[in-house]
Amino acid sequence: MQKTKLTFWQMWNISFGFFGVQIAYSLQNANISRIFATLGADPHSLSFFWILPPLMGLIVQPLVGKYSDRTWTRLGRRIPYLFLGSIIAILVMCMLPNAGNFGLAVGGAMIFGLISLMLLDTSINVAMQPFKMLVGDMVGENQKAQAYSIQSFLCNAGSLVGYVFPFIFAWVGIANTAPEGQVPDTVKYAFYIGAAILILCVLFTTFKVKEMPPKEYADFHGIDTEKKENEKAPSMLTLLKNAPKTFWTVGIVQFFCWAAFLYMWTYTNGAIADTCWGTTDVASEGYQEAGNWVGMMFAVQAIGSMLWALLIPKFKNIRTAYVVSLLVGAVGFASVFFIHDQYLLIASFLLIGAAWAAMLAIPFTLLTNSLSGDHIGTYLGLFNGTICLPQIAAAACGGFILKLVGGAQVSMFLVAGVLLVLGALSVRFVKEK
Repeated sequence: MQKTKLTFWQMWNISFGFFGVQIAYSLQNANISRIFATLGADPHSLSFFWILPPLMGLIVQPLVGKYSDRTWTRLGRRIPYLFLGSIIAILVMCMLPNAGNFGLAVGGAMIFGLISLMLLDTSINVAMQPFKMLVGDMVGENQKAQAYSIQSFLCNAGSLVGYVFPFIFAWVGIANTAPEGQVPDTVKYAFYIGAAILILCVLFTTFKVKEMPPKEYADFHGIDTEKKENEKAPSMLTLLKNAPKTFWTVGIVQFFCWAAFLYMWTYTNGAIADTCWGTTDVASEGYQEAGNWVGMMFAVQAIGSMLWALLIPKFKNIRTAYVVSLLVGAVGFASVFFIHDQYLLIASFLLIGAAWAAMLAIPFTLLTNSLSGDHIGTYLGLFNGTICLPQIAAAACGGFILKLVGGAQVSMFLVAGVLLVLGALSVRFVKEK
């Protein structure tokens, strides 16, 4: 079947709901360490709280891919899953920041927060993965780089909005401090508004995007439906063993990249509170101001990522773009260690955004171009293991590495920089189809 080119706005509509999902994800990334530190978590234990999100993604996303490959409803095959995940995420976003408001002891509040975090990340994963699959389903190979770049732009735009909410709310006068063990109203309102935007964006995609019916999908991807009907559906283990080399070689790069960003999400609040505000007291006004500034720096990272995403298509070779992007990000990470002025950090996080732009677009472009349309959802779900496993490993080792580098949270930015350099060196192993 001749693959008709999609217009810019058709590709935009496919990914628009990602804007809302990413707001939820950015609120989680920017505020989880702050929330659990406020509830009473020890800095050396913070990384352990970050094991849950990637662990849930590791379990959930392959299942979403596998079952959505076999699903067909009036709404489509992927959209029902993103809709269900979004509804659950909205409910949990209203609960998580209130973990310290139910009169529970520190241990009880921690358990409530952990359960809420587990549910939030599970639901975000259920809602997020279908957008990557929709591009693989509906966009031809010659447009996938552009389609994933649009998705990357919307992802970063959503991140930008989510990250700046607490800062803006504090600026307009909403309380940025709270009684000991409770989360400030600035964070709570950010989660509430983010939940409202999420449902509006998902509804937009639900009504604007019409997925291909099974026969049209098979024709579009050149799938022999008669042969498929007579074959036994392969297990995920079989598919994994038969995965293209691109799956594994890009996975090596992914390991170093996602471990690096896990450390950024975990330690930025404590790092800049110490280096720029001179405090490690989580109940202090300075620590909470640093928490708001973390959101602003992650927003700067999102801006840097959007700008760099415009440059990536200018590279003649996609692997060269990958290497350069990761090295630029490595410089950004390392520079944070040497900076003690909150405004100079803007330059650091702009550079970090280059690596993030590449991580959002290039791996999925390389992978989906190496796959046939059959089982693409399952493969994308399995590929999520290259995102989740490095985060789990990094989280499990975070406390040990923190002690190894002297105990100062800002030292973890040097570790992150080294990891991105290793990721850039690993790009040479990537095999393209």
